[in-house]
Amino acid sequence: MRNTPIHFDTVKKKMTESGLNSVGRSSIREIKKLVDQIEEATGEKFIRMEMGIPGLPPSEIGVQGQIEALKKGVAAIYPDIQGIKPLKDEISRFVKLFMDIDVREEGCIPTVGSMQGGFAAFLMLSRLFEERDTTLFIDPGFPVHKMQHRVLGLKFESFDVYNYRGEALREKLEEYFSTGKIHSVLYSNPNNPSWICFTEDELKIIGELATKYNVVIMEDLAYFGMDFRKDYSKPGVAPFQPTVARYTDNYILFISSSKAFSYAGERIGMMVISNNLFKSRYKNLLEHYPSDEFGYAMVFGTMYPLSSGTSHSAQYALKAMLKAANDGDLNFVEEVKDYGKKAEIMKKLFIDNGFEIVYHTDIDVPIAHGFYFTFSYPGMSAEELLNELVYYGISAISLLITGSEREEGIRACTSLIQHDQMVDLESRLFRFNQDHKTK
Repeated sequence: MRNTPIHFDTVKKKMTESGLNSVGRSSIREIKKLVDQIEEATGEKFIRMEMGIPGLPPSEIGVQGQIEALKKGVAAIYPDIQGIKPLKDEISRFVKLFMDIDVREEGCIPTVGSMQGGFAAFLMLSRLFEERDTTLFIDPGFPVHKMQHRVLGLKFESFDVYNYRGEALREKLEEYFSTGKIHSVLYSNPNNPSWICFTEDELKIIGELATKYNVVIMEDLAYFGMDFRKDYSKPGVAPFQPTVARYTDNYILFISSSKAFSYAGERIGMMVISNNLFKSRYKNLLEHYPSDEFGYAMVFGTMYPLSSGTSHSAQYALKAMLKAANDGDLNFVEEVKDYGKKAEIMKKLFIDNGFEIVYHTDIDVPIAHGFYFTFSYPGMSAEELLNELVYYGISAISLLITGSEREEGIRACTSLIQHDQMVDLESRLFRFNQDHKTK
């Protein structure tokens, strides 16, 4: 038996009982379940970096807005499938004030988290053209989006963007678009898991090619405003959240309430469809939907059978939070800056103990400190590293499941780590480094 911070035999036993062939190749939820079991068996608290969930209290404005709605009896009433009008109006205001783009309220649709918005969009976009059957993922990315494609039986291709930054991105996208197979593209910005952010020049490249090839761009803004190198917190005042929407009319935005407003538990997100795309007609849609208009088919042909709308009371919560942000009464960016502060401390602890940051620059500028960062350890693959870190009371996920080509990399989430855990993290990283210096 080895002498490790978390009892070696207990960890090994729980790993065997879990049925997982390798922690390093397991999904986020599988790793969470395993670590829950190890913590229960040993009584030891892990440094938990596997789950990308908020570590801050939910917005009180949202909570009060939802309570008031419940007291008025909305729980007994089905909401409109397309969302309640007060919320749709505030979403339209929000994207104008914080992104400087104009979207009519009809294209602002509340969803059961961004996950449902993505699922609905994937289903719709795969049916636009008879001759196009493939989604392109600009990776690394959120693993569940590919899982959704597999569940739906949809084709996808992907590439790791880190080697194609700047003007090189144009040639890489042209390579895919020119095949005539690609109907849509998905990426996150800031990126999950790497926390890289596209520059305005890169977003312009993506937008120009989307228009040239009539490809729809899906922009996942789960971490809205959380590139803390610039202040995106003031409504109606530049700088605005970067977006491809400035450079093409072919876009769908997914905006989450989970991170920016710490409202993950109520599963309420926003799908924002451009005015042009909402009204666009595709004859191929008539094979599956009662209308060939994209927006109508999305609401009444896709969202309706998926869930018949989104939680009524949660819509009022989101409306309250957005209105407060739009009116300048809630600085939601300031409230989540602690993630960046923790990331800066944690990165230094990892580096000081022999680890390396994997995705470390946006072209020639250091990446922001934020919700995620990526790390590796010399001489170890991601699978080996993650399998070993469990014995040291540290959990994370491998970049192998995110579409990354960096086979040595691990994703760390800062959200659940408390400042008083930094001492434990430092001691465990020091111990790991001492035990693995010969690797």
